[in-house]
Amino acid sequence: MMELEKLGFDCVMMGVEAFSTTRGEVKQGKPYSSVNLCDYVGDDALRVLDARLTLAMQLGVDLDDLVMPRQTHSCSVAVIDEAFRSLDIDQQEAALEGVDALVTRLSGLVIGVNTADCVPIVFADQQAGVIAAAHAGWRGTVGRIAQEVVVEMCRQGAQSDHIHVAMGPCICQECFEVGDEVVDAFKQAGFDLDAIVTRHAATGKAHIDLRAANSAVLSSAGVPAAQITESRHCSRCEPARFFSARRLGINSGRTFTGIYRK
Repeated sequence: MMELEKLGFDCVMMGVEAFSTTRGEVKQGKPYSSVNLCDYVGDDALRVLDARLTLAMQLGVDLDDLVMPRQTHSCSVAVIDEAFRSLDIDQQEAALEGVDALVTRLSGLVIGVNTADCVPIVFADQQAGVIAAAHAGWRGTVGRIAQEVVVEMCRQGAQSDHIHVAMGPCICQECFEVGDEVVDAFKQAGFDLDAIVTRHAATGKAHIDLRAANSAVLSSAGVPAAQITESRHCSRCEPARFFSARRLGINSGRTFTGIYRK
């Protein structure tokens, strides 16, 4: 049985569930542990497949019902619909290449993203039956990927003020030290730096709050602040529970954050 960290949807909406995986068995010096669903970070392919099968069985879906993109820190959003489902495996993989967010109206389908410090975000408009998942690193946040998701959800029948959002485990502001070029990217994109940037008293280095930045993007996209839940878990502060590229390096596992309508 895989341990899942439940996100804030099932207490708000019946029929919609969202979760993040945890690392499972952790061994010193082993950057992948026993639960990694991401197949492009150097892990053993059979171990990744086993983790995916375990999760699918636990959720009561087929392996083909577990859909995740090959992320590249883009702001590309893909719609997972019947036309996508009719494609063969190679065509589906091609359609998911370079995609960092998924939107669907299909029930019984688990969509999600893989992260190791970046912000995983799940969305749901229960009334419209539209759900989504997005990967927002600092580049995706600067590009307002969360807003792109809201726009696509509305194309699929959602309303922005009906959307509920939850963020999964990600790096906290204290741990997210960045160079001034990253701060400048947020400034050029029109973010309120006073609301998301602090300077470390001793080092003078900038620290950015990615959760707050994405909440600001969502609010500007019409999602009510009361319907946005930020995770209390920091991936870097809790290395025994969640993957962190800053702790383990990029050749390590990823936390999968998913959402589905039963």
